[in-house]
Amino acid sequence: MREIKGKTQVIAVALVTAFCLLGDSMLYIVLPIYWQEAGLSSLWEVGILLSVNRLVRVPLGPLVGKWYERSGGRVGLIAAVILAFVTTMSYGLHGFWLWLVMRSVWGIAWTFLRLGAYSLIVSVSEEDNRGQLMGLYNGLYRLGSLGGMIAGAFLASIYGLATTAVVLGFFSLPALVLVFRYIRPSFSKRHVYTDAAAISESFWKQRSVWAVMATALVVAMVYQGMFASALSRLIELRQSVFEFGGLVLGAAVMASLVQGMRWGWEPWAAPWSGKLSDRYGRKRIFACALLAAALFFGLLQTPVAFPFWVCFLLGIQMTATVLTTVMDALAADEAARQANSTALMTVYSVVTDIGAALGPLLAFWLDGRLGLESMFGGIALILLALAIWWGYQQSRIWKRNAL
Repeated sequence: MREIKGKTQVIAVALVTAFCLLGDSMLYIVLPIYWQEAGLSSLWEVGILLSVNRLVRVPLGPLVGKWYERSGGRVGLIAAVILAFVTTMSYGLHGFWLWLVMRSVWGIAWTFLRLGAYSLIVSVSEEDNRGQLMGLYNGLYRLGSLGGMIAGAFLASIYGLATTAVVLGFFSLPALVLVFRYIRPSFSKRHVYTDAAAISESFWKQRSVWAVMATALVVAMVYQGMFASALSRLIELRQSVFEFGGLVLGAAVMASLVQGMRWGWEPWAAPWSGKLSDRYGRKRIFACALLAAALFFGLLQTPVAFPFWVCFLLGIQMTATVLTTVMDALAADEAARQANSTALMTVYSVVTDIGAALGPLLAFWLDGRLGLESMFGGIALILLALAIWWGYQQSRIWKRNAL
């Protein structure tokens, strides 16, 4: 059997994920507009359908992680592609309960995709290239988000939701070719240990693991949950309508542009930030990114012109790219030191899913109680505290190396 380079496998699994994401990403743009075509009766049902897949992933993560530990890698990715194809094709069905079932099935598919990718990257990477490979994965798979958003909006406006679902569903099938051609049957690192219970307890006794998990919870809650869900409302409160080049842009359009720009730059920015962390140290880059994030969140309160204020939003999006990539690499570093790397990456996946699921709930609750300005000011302080803590951890490494 021919030897496949680790980087080639990472590119392959990233493109597999991108193909599978087309249908899911399309929904976030199309479903809030064409919800009646899907047989839904109200917009609140749209909200449930777009969030249920995240809730499903929380209890499923450990089960899928155990499955990967016992069954290898390729089979899990094949299952994910098939489930993604079925769910995307089903977006032409009518009725809330059918959609609820299929969105839950998509949650299963995404869990297989993400844990499979994490396990593969841990197995093919070393400490000096893990950040770059993790960034390469994060950057490339976001092309699926960008493609689904653009192609989905275009096709749905001409042909409707059902036809769009069928087209994007068939576009997920090339992922099977990539899996069979470039992903080896098993990509988990094998270790010879006899006491499985002792192994599972061991990483929970490590302070570094707790630090990574706690920080991952906060970062996912802030970026994937609170900021993403409140972005359009934040823009609307600042300036509900903006005229640019003769075009009048509403808050929703501005929010989609800000999000779309991140997906557009991630294919080069994520590998670049990962490579920086390989060269200069992950904790150092992570602390700097947290400090920059705290600054940008704090600047949201300043009374500057709207174009400059949008630059602050883009700065937050850039720190999201860096923090997500380096955070994933930090977790992969910890996993590579464990007897069972898949178990730790499973916990990491569940923690980030919990943060992403709790974020929108917390954002809207705080908006009602304190207002968005106070909420984002509090986020800035929390990120500043994390930056100081991770900077202190980096200084300890420097002192230890100097001895």
